[in-house]
This record gives sequence, C-alpha cells and structure tokens, in this order.
Amino acid sequence: MKPVLKIYLISPAHPLRGGIASSSERLAQELTLQGHEVSVISYSLQYPAFLFPGKTQYTDDPAPVGVRIRTLVNAVNPLNWWKVGRRLAHEQPDLIIARYWLPLMGPCLGTILRLVRRNGHTRTITLADNIIPHEKRPGDTLFTRYFCGAVDAFIAMSQTVANDIAYFALQKPTRYIPHPLYDNYGDKVERAVALHHLQLDAQPRYLLFFGFIRDYKGLDLLLEAMADPRLEAFQLKLIVAGEFYGNEKDYQQQIDRLGIRDKLILHTDFIPHETVRYYFGAADLVVQPYKSATQSGISQLAYHFDKPMVVTRVGGLPEIVPHGEAGYVVDTTASAIADAIYDFYQYQRGPQLTLGVQKGKQRFTWDNMAKGISDLYFILPDTKKR
Repeated sequence: MKPVLKIYLISPAHPLRGGIASSSERLAQELTLQGHEVSVISYSLQYPAFLFPGKTQYTDDPAPVGVRIRTLVNAVNPLNWWKVGRRLAHEQPDLIIARYWLPLMGPCLGTILRLVRRNGHTRTITLADNIIPHEKRPGDTLFTRYFCGAVDAFIAMSQTVANDIAYFALQKPTRYIPHPLYDNYGDKVERAVALHHLQLDAQPRYLLFFGFIRDYKGLDLLLEAMADPRLEAFQLKLIVAGEFYGNEKDYQQQIDRLGIRDKLILHTDFIPHETVRYYFGAADLVVQPYKSATQSGISQLAYHFDKPMVVTRVGGLPEIVPHGEAGYVVDTTASAIADAIYDFYQYQRGPQLTLGVQKGKQRFTWDNMAKGISDLYFILPDTKKR
C-alpha cells in the first residue's frame, strides 16, 4: 500500500471561475478520495484587469464540497512569489502539482517552485493544459523555459502538449493522461426538461457551441456553416453559450451579413455551473470548430452528457473524438463543418454516435488521472539528487 501524500495543487480555484478551476477542484476531490491530504493553493490575483478579456474573473457559484482552498498567490507581485515559496517550502508538502496554461504564469510559478524545492523534500509535477499558447505574446518561450526548469515531471492531457513539453524539457519524465470527464456539473437531463428550463421551443433541433468565445475557437466558421442552404430542411438552431472574449462586434456584423440571426440562440454571458447541463441536454450535437487546440474541456463535458461532437482536425481533438465513433473529425473550414452537420441529420446518426460516446467515455476517469499522478511521483529521483 502506497503512503499517504501531502499534496498541494497550485491552480485557480473558487471563487475564481472557469474550466481550469473546476477541473482542479475535481482533481483535489479525487486525490482526497484516494487517501491523500490535499490543499489547493489558489490566486488572489491571476491577471491585471487590463489583460483579462471577460467581464469578471469570479463566480457566484457555491464553493466545491470537500476541497480545502487557500488563496495565497498574486501572479504579478514578485514579493508575493518569494513569500509564498518560502512558506510552502517550510510546510514541506510531499508533492506540488502546478497547473500550467499560460506563459504569463511562468515567472510566478517558476519562482515559487524553485524556492520550495530548496527544502530537499518536495517533488514537483506540472499538469499542463498548454505549453505553447493559442494566442502568442512576446516572452512566451523565455517564461515557459524558466518555468520548466523548476519542474521534476510533467503530465500532458494531449499528445500535442506532450510533444511541446519535449521541446522545453526533453530529459524530464512526461506522461500522457487524457483530460478526465467534467462530471461535476450534475447529471444529464432529458431534452424536454432542458428546453423547458432554457425556455426554448421544442420543434427546432439544436446545435451547441459552448464556452468562452475566443478567436481561435472558430465560431466564425460555424456561423458560416449555419448559412449552408443544405441545412435549411432540418430546422436547425445554433445555441451559442458563453461569454465573448474576442471582438463581439465582428461576430454580430457577420451574423447580419449572413442573414442567420433567426437561426441563433445567443446566451453570451458566463454560464453558471448549475445551468451547464441544460445546454447540453437541449443539444443534439456539440460543435467545436477550433482553429487551434491542445485538448478541450468542452469535449469532456460532451462525453459526460453523452453528446456526439464535431471537432476540427487540430491539436489533440482527434485523439479524444474518434471519427465515426463519437462524432466527426473535419477540416478547419465552414464547408467541412456543414458537411458533418448535414450527414448527422440526413442519415440520422444520433443513436449510433451516442452509443460510441457512451462507450468511449470509459477512457476518461479521474481515478486514472489521480493514480497516474501518484505513480509518477514514486518514480521521481530523490530530491537531494536534483
């Protein structure tokens, strides 16, 4: 029997919002269930306000059950990094897991981890959402290289990210463990219940684009696809559920140019935690028309709610959604996206693909992620030999 570990998870967490916060809270719950002593070390400030594209970084949702959250880190204050690093070093956790999704966090996390590792006891593992970001900025490579130098081992949630890690830390242990399901958004609901909750008519069929709206996520391609005349026969509407993180005006102008406003349901505020399941319950098909990607938490939401997907052939998305089994993998063009939507409805693929989703979701368990972290910890060399 493996010993109980004292684990700190450095990550956004409640009351900060978003998929990284939610998945880290779920990981903390799973590690706790497996007998470890777990704390999430969260941020008092992630970004200066002028760098944050949304309306607020905070949620009104209730705190997650059974998760100890300590709000300690200010990502833009070097004096705070020194203070937090020395404090965590003194507390001597066995393992620190640092979520890494943006090079802007590299100086902060790299400094904290370096200070902690001086205690000669704590091992460090990164759970990497991204290594090379979708939206590049000056300093990305320098910041990421500095961060990677403070890490003992890596977990990538797509093979694309694993390949990126090799560029920065070829000699360090790296494991590929697919992103687990987002199973902390409640049980799935029947279509009729979902439509009633969202006050939507029952007659149309609904597609879903879900999540923050950023340029790389390709909503413009999906809007172009919605104008395809072949789709007229199916009485389709597209639900766009998520807050604009890009230029909303450009999308609104595109909608008017295409003449498809009557085909859209625009719920473009942040979607509260307890409402997420109704959007997936209402949809037949979840569309992710991304122009670039590593992995996507939206795929794992779709798997949890048993919804087939259309994804583009970018990054790690084809690894997660096998073409013809759990959905469609298509080229990054409006016509290819429209082809998949047409095929889905014209040939009534829903039941077949739903079965494929239900079968495929068995790959994505939190137990697998937690055990993978534990196994990786125990193969790391003695900290005094680093």
